[in-house]
Amino acid sequence: MSRIGNKIINIPSGVEVIFNDNNAVVVKGPKGELTDSFNENLSFTVEDNTIKVSRPNETKFMKQIHGTTRSLLANMIEGVTEGFKKELELVGIGYRAAMDNNKLVLNIGFSHPVEFDIEEGITVETPKPTAIIVSGVNKQRVGELASNIRATRKPEPYKGKGIRYKGEHVRRKEGKTASKAA
Repeated sequence: MSRIGNKIINIPSGVEVIFNDNNAVVVKGPKGELTDSFNENLSFTVEDNTIKVSRPNETKFMKQIHGTTRSLLANMIEGVTEGFKKELELVGIGYRAAMDNNKLVLNIGFSHPVEFDIEEGITVETPKPTAIIVSGVNKQRVGELASNIRATRKPEPYKGKGIRYKGEHVRRKEGKTASKAA
């Protein structure tokens, strides 16, 4: 029994959910519009500003896709109402980020600046030279861009330098000289 798949999705006011042929779903809200298509075997029931996702049988695959579909649809509705945001921070001497037109330019200790093209539907802000905020309506695209930015210079365990998510704890290691002092 999928507990996630059986949860009811509430549709907030100002959000319009349209189900097309072959389970293609369009969600329109104040922040934008998202489109996705789901498995044709699943059925969606809309009653009194709520959506219920149901599966036709109890096979393993249907149980798996049931919860996933419900979560993706709930994330689409949350994205067009509130949006998603990931915050990154740069730790290191001389590490800085800046926006140049529609590109994020990172100076993170390499011999050259690293540039990221920002795709449409995602906004990137640099309120401070050591902070990056990635936001948008699509949870997957926001998380993927934040992950790609972090992957250019992951936090290293000795000094902690690198790009990390805000609030992320980096496990630190002792250096070679720490054992000699004892």
